[in-house]
Amino acid sequence: MELVSPAGNLEKLKTAYLYGADACYAGLPGFSLRERADNLDPERLEEVAAAKAGKKLYGAFNICFTDADLDALERTLERLPEGLFDAFILSDPGAAGMFRGYFPRTPLHLSTQANCANASAALVWRDLGFSRIIPARELGLKDIEAMKKRSGLEIEVFVHGAMCLSYSGRCHLSAYLTGRSANRGDCAHPCRWEYRALEEAERPGEYFPAFEGEGFSSILSSKDLCLFDHLRELRDAGVDAVKIEGRMKSVYYTAVTARAYRRAVDRIEGRTDEDPTPYKEELYKVSRREFSTGFLFGKDEIAQPTFASYARDYLFMGTVMEKTAGGLFRLDLKNRLKGGEPVEYVGWDILFIPDSGFALFDGDKEPAPHIDHGKTAYLKTDKPLKPGYLIRKKL
Repeated sequence: MELVSPAGNLEKLKTAYLYGADACYAGLPGFSLRERADNLDPERLEEVAAAKAGKKLYGAFNICFTDADLDALERTLERLPEGLFDAFILSDPGAAGMFRGYFPRTPLHLSTQANCANASAALVWRDLGFSRIIPARELGLKDIEAMKKRSGLEIEVFVHGAMCLSYSGRCHLSAYLTGRSANRGDCAHPCRWEYRALEEAERPGEYFPAFEGEGFSSILSSKDLCLFDHLRELRDAGVDAVKIEGRMKSVYYTAVTARAYRRAVDRIEGRTDEDPTPYKEELYKVSRREFSTGFLFGKDEIAQPTFASYARDYLFMGTVMEKTAGGLFRLDLKNRLKGGEPVEYVGWDILFIPDSGFALFDGDKEPAPHIDHGKTAYLKTDKPLKPGYLIRKKL
């Protein structure tokens, strides 16, 4: 099975590849269902192409297009380099015809936003030129297997990340409450907001139970998806690609999820004897909600809202960059780092390395007790670091 990871920007794209993804999916500004992600910079597409290094990149152009959007899309496609994207992820049949015209040899993948829920619908999309279906998230394992057998198309399934309250992401709640449309990539996530009470007009005085925590309520908030333990069932059902959600999430999330699922897929496909369980435990060390198996084995589990807010036990501190003279590693810091505080280095080829004996240096390579986010920083340690390792600390 192919492992497909999210890439909200160029940095996350490089990280996903480094930590094990076979393919990434990313969008361009204005056409993606994650409009508030950084997305790929149209002025840096040569860097994007270089970062691929033989791996695949799928372009997410999966908003619901208006005529004005299609006009803008055409202007973009005229400038888009041939071969940058190995497939286009679409939900709009009108846009599909335009992509077919400009890039007739590039495969089309159907976004889950199109909520394709049966094999007959998949065959309709096949006739429109699609070779891969990302089915409605509401399908169970048997439904997925039936779609694969009856359609003969490639099937890609989400296996990890946030779940949406609405049917395959087709939600109007954000647009209604804030004017920000989820179907155009600008969801305000009102399903995660704190609500005080809910009363139905025909039943005055009867209130829907709301379990409240600090800054959240559980009325509408879905559990997160985690199918780490069920990749073999998906493989046996004929699934061709497994996909991680999270273009809005951090570089740290991108790395930890990619390397965990890389090892799990490699184990079930016989490429390694390494036990992936320690990497599964690492999935609990990124910011997350309660995990569930989604709809894979029925809807009872996912039908219950989460009763807890985001769990976050570790803080992402930054990335180890190149090694410089004197054995110092340059850092790209995301949070204040103090010299000698207990941290862990996370890598694609190691689980983690603890360290509290490192020294920090400022932009002039002078010793410093701490360095703040955004400032030039260097680190010296006796630990075997590599450029691309991440730094975290336990909260």
